[in-house]
Amino acid sequence: MAGDAKNNITSVLLLLLSFNGGYVDTAGFLALQGLFTAHVTGNFVTLGASLALGTTGALAKILALPVFCATIILCRLLAFTLKSRGLPVFRALLTIKLALLTLGAVLAVRLGPFPDGNDWAAVVTGMVLVSAMAVQNGAHRVHLARLPPSTLMTGTTTQVMLDLADLIHGSLPDAASRARLARMSVSVVVFALGCGAAALLYTRAGVWCFVVPPIVAAATLVSRESAPDISP
Repeated sequence: MAGDAKNNITSVLLLLLSFNGGYVDTAGFLALQGLFTAHVTGNFVTLGASLALGTTGALAKILALPVFCATIILCRLLAFTLKSRGLPVFRALLTIKLALLTLGAVLAVRLGPFPDGNDWAAVVTGMVLVSAMAVQNGAHRVHLARLPPSTLMTGTTTQVMLDLADLIHGSLPDAASRARLARMSVSVVVFALGCGAAALLYTRAGVWCFVVPPIVAAATLVSRESAPDISP
C-alpha cells in the first residue's frame, strides 16, 4: 500500500511539473517576445529570427542560456551544502522555484505588458522565469530521474511512438513498459494542456496569466510534502 501511495504521489508530481513546464514556456513565449523560459536552447532559433527580422527580444534570448546554466550550478552547490547539514534538498529546491515563479508573476503584473523584449523590465522578468524553470529542470533530473522530463517533450514523444509501435507489433515486453508508455503519454498530454491553458489565458487576461504557475508550484510542494518517503 505504501508503495502504491508513493507511486501515486510521484505521478501527481510529474503531472503538475509537466503542466507548469508547458504553461510557463508558452506564457513566456507569448508575453516576452518569443522567449523560451524552459526550453532555453530553443532561444537559439528565435534569436536567429530576431536578428534576421529585426524583432525585439534578442538580449533576453542571448542571456537565457547562461542564466539557466548559472542557476543549475548554484542549485547544485546549494544541494551539497544542504545535504552536508542534513537538510531536505528537494523540498528546498521546490520552495525556491515557487519563490521565483511568484516573483516572476509579480514582475509581469507590475511591469507588463512587454511590447519591447529588450526593455529592462522584460529582460529581468524573463530571467527570473528562466531561473525558476532551471530549478525545476535540475530538481527533476536529480530527484525524479526515473520519471520522464517535464519541460522537454521531444525525447518523451519519441519514446512514446517507439512503445506504440512495439505495442502494435505485439512486442512491448512487459507490464513495466506498458506503465511507462501510459505515464509518458499522460505527461505529453498534460504538457500540451499547459501550453493551451497559457495561450488561452494570455489572450483573455494578458500578463495576469503568470499568476497560475505559482499556484501550481505550491500544489507541487504540497504533494511532495504528503509523501515523506519521496526523495527529501
